Order: sequence, then structure tokens, then C-alpha cells
Amino acid sequence: MPTTGSSGWRAWLGSIVEGERAQAFITVLITVNAVTLGLETSKQITDHIGAVLLTADRIILSVFVVEITLRVIARGSQFFRDPWSLFDFSVVAIALVPTTDELAVLRALRVLRVLRLISIIPHMRRVVGGLLAAIPGLSSIVGILMLLFYVFAVIATKLFGEAFPQWFGTLGNSMYTLFQIMTLESWSMGIVRPVMEVYGLAWLFFVPFILATTFTVLNLFIAIIVSAMESERRDEEEQTVAAVTHVTDEMVRAIHTDMQAMRRQMNEMHRHLERLQLQDETLRNPGGPESKAKVPAP
Repeated sequence: MPTTGSSGWRAWLGSIVEGERAQAFITVLITVNAVTLGLETSKQITDHIGAVLLTADRIILSVFVVEITLRVIARGSQFFRDPWSLFDFSVVAIALVPTTDELAVLRALRVLRVLRLISIIPHMRRVVGGLLAAIPGLSSIVGILMLLFYVFAVIATKLFGEAFPQWFGTLGNSMYTLFQIMTLESWSMGIVRPVMEVYGLAWLFFVPFILATTFTVLNLFIAIIVSAMESERRDEEEQTVAAVTHVTDEMVRAIHTDMQAMRRQMNEMHRHLERLQLQDETLRNPGGPESKAKVPAP
């Protein structure tokens, strides 16, 4: 364990807590916790092993608290700048709120701990990132959809409200009925055909509405989400390539620097060998012409 400075031991602690083995262990605990929370919904099972399930839940929650605490210590203020870390912190913090009579609903929210799998598994995290990135584009589609709903609801209320007040009597009823038609839930036999028995050309209203909403606008939703997820994947790949390129450039520069240093050392060794050879020849032939030459100092 490093002892030179707080950054050293924090980096060491972070490498342990956020390492592959620790994350795999947390993933297993989340899965086990999901199973125990599901078993608690069965009265027959809780009558037999309810105490065991409660003990297991408390132990797993304690491990989560320790893990989050160590991550906060290791990363410091950087922990609260990471959205996924804040998500993990919030999910665990909800489980620590006392489940009194007023806050009994929070006991059911313990199952939110299962959602921590999203922050741990990279592929799930990429999907959520794509959905969040698609929100700006989706807001425009939602605006168009609401505009279509309003226009068609006003028309439906004026055309069919008198004969079918339960479906089109008010603007709110019309919008709810049109939403049901958009989902294609009992739209034909449940709503449109009874309306057509009174208004034979009513299909001229409902068919364009279904084409404009169900088969056009909703497909735009899917297209924007898929496009955002693809963009998220490309950004992730570009970041990986950039990181690898940076490391490669650093290695190439280091190798180039080492080669230059080695070349200088070899040149120095070559000059030194030449001086040694010249001295050796001078010693062997002291009366020769070489002795008159100036022997360079080593």
C-alpha cells in the first residue's frame, strides 16, 4: 500500500473498490438481493423463512453502505460530480430511511437497489445514456403529438360528442379515447365500429388519426432513440480510440527518446574505443611516428 501522500492511498483504495472483482461481487449481491425482495412478496415464504430474508437484506444493505462510503473516501468530491455515483448513493440512501407508518411506502422502494445493475453493467449504462441523449429530440416529437391530439380531440368532440358523451362528451374524454385508439387497444370493435353505426363515414376521421400517430409519430420516437443510442456508441468508441492513441503516442515518444539516448551513448562508447586503440598503438610502437602525434585524453 502506498504511503506517500493522500492521493496515493486514495488511488489504491479506488482501484480496490471499483476494480473488476469488487464490481462482480456487488453485481452478485444485487442479484441475490433482488431474489430475496421478490421472495418477501410471498406470505407463505415469509412465514417460513421471513427472518432469514430480513437478515440477508440487512447484511447486503450493510455491504452496500460500506461500498458507497469507501467510494466517497476514495474519490472525494469527484464522487458527487458523477451522475451514476449519485444514482447509486440515492438508491442506497433511500433504503436507510426508517420505515415508520408515515414512510411505509419507502419499504417498497428497497427494490430500487436492483436498478444499480444499470450503473454497473456497461451495456445497460449505454442504453440509458442513449435514452437521455434522445430527450431533446423526443421533446419535439411530443410537442407534435400533443398538437395532433388537441386538434383531433376538438374535432371528435364536435362531431361525436352528442351521440357518444362517454367517449367524446368533453375535450378530456376525447383525448383519453384517442389515446386508447392510438395504442390500438380495442379501437375497432370497442369504439370505431359503434361510432360508424351512427356516423357511417367516421372511418375518414379515425384512420388518418391512427396513421398520423401510431404509424408515423411513434416510429419517429423509435428512430430518434435508436439514433441517439448509435451516437452514444460512436462517442464511446471515439473516446476509447482517443485514449489508445494517446497512450500509443506516449509510448512512441518514450521509445524515440530512449533510442536517442542509446545512440548518444553508443557514439560516446565508439569515441572512447578509438582513443583506447590509439593509446594501445602508441604503447606498442613508442618510437614510431604515432608517438609524435598528440594522444587525446580519454
